[in-house]
Amino acid sequence: MSDTVKNKLAAKTQAPEVKEAKNMKQWIESMKSEISKALPEVITPERFTRMALTAISTNVQLANSSPRSFLGALMNAAQLGLEPNTPLGQAYLIPFRNGKTGEIETQFQIGFKGLIDLAHRSGQFQVIYAKEVFENDNFDYEYGLDPKLTHKPHTGEDRGEVAYYYAVYRLVNGGFGFEVMSKSDVVAHAKKFSQAYAKSYSPWSTNFDEMAKKTVLKKVLKYAPIKTEFVRAITQDHTIKTDIAQDMSEIESRNIFEGEYEEIAEANEEAAV
Repeated sequence: MSDTVKNKLAAKTQAPEVKEAKNMKQWIESMKSEISKALPEVITPERFTRMALTAISTNVQLANSSPRSFLGALMNAAQLGLEPNTPLGQAYLIPFRNGKTGEIETQFQIGFKGLIDLAHRSGQFQVIYAKEVFENDNFDYEYGLDPKLTHKPHTGEDRGEVAYYYAVYRLVNGGFGFEVMSKSDVVAHAKKFSQAYAKSYSPWSTNFDEMAKKTVLKKVLKYAPIKTEFVRAITQDHTIKTDIAQDMSEIESRNIFEGEYEEIAEANEEAAV
C-alpha cells in the first residue's frame, strides 16, 4: 500500500474523532451551569470534563452519541462516585443505536467492582464478594432451611476451566445469603439480557469473569433486605437518560430492549470490515 493511500485512510479514521470530541466538549461547556448544580462536591466541572474526554478517547463512538444521553450516563457515574471506562472496571458507558429514531445513545452500566464499592459504602454489609469456581476445586452448596456453601480452591497448578460463579453476602446484623450460577447459565443470561454480549468493545468480551460475577451478585442482592438508597443506586444499571438533575435516580430512564436497539461497533472495527 502506498504512503498516499495510507495517509488518506489515516485521515479518514482520525478526522471524525477530533471533530466529534471537540463538538462534545463545546456542548459540555454550554451545559456547565446545570452540570455544576448536579455534580457531587467531590467532583469539579473540570474533572467531569476530563472524565468525558477520557471516555470518548476509549470509545470513539461515544462522541457520536446524543450529547444529552452521553452526559446523562456520565452524570450517573459521577453522582454514584464511579469512574467510567477505566481499568478500574467500576462503570461503563456503552453506545447503542436507537432503532426507532436512528440516533446513537449512551447507556450507563455499573461494573462488578462498582457494585461492590456501592455495597460497602452503604454500610450494611459486613462481607460481600463473588468468586469463580474451577473444575478441580472442591465446591459444594445446598439450599433449603439450612443453606450451606463450601469452596476450597484446588492448590495444584491446573484448576481446570471455570465451571461456576457464586456471590455471598453477610449483613452487619448477621443476615446472609448466597447464589450460584453455572457458566452456561451466565452465558444464557447474558445472551438474553445484554445486547452488547459478544461484541469486542463490550465488557462481556473484555472481562467476562467480572461481568459474570456481577450477574450472580445482582441476583443474590434481589433477595437481600437492603436499604432504599442502595436499591436506587443499583437500579441505575443499564439505563439511558437524556436529562441532568441533582438526583439522577429521579429522572425518567429507558432500559434497552431486544429489537429496539443495535450495538455500535468501535470505529477501528468498522474500518477493518
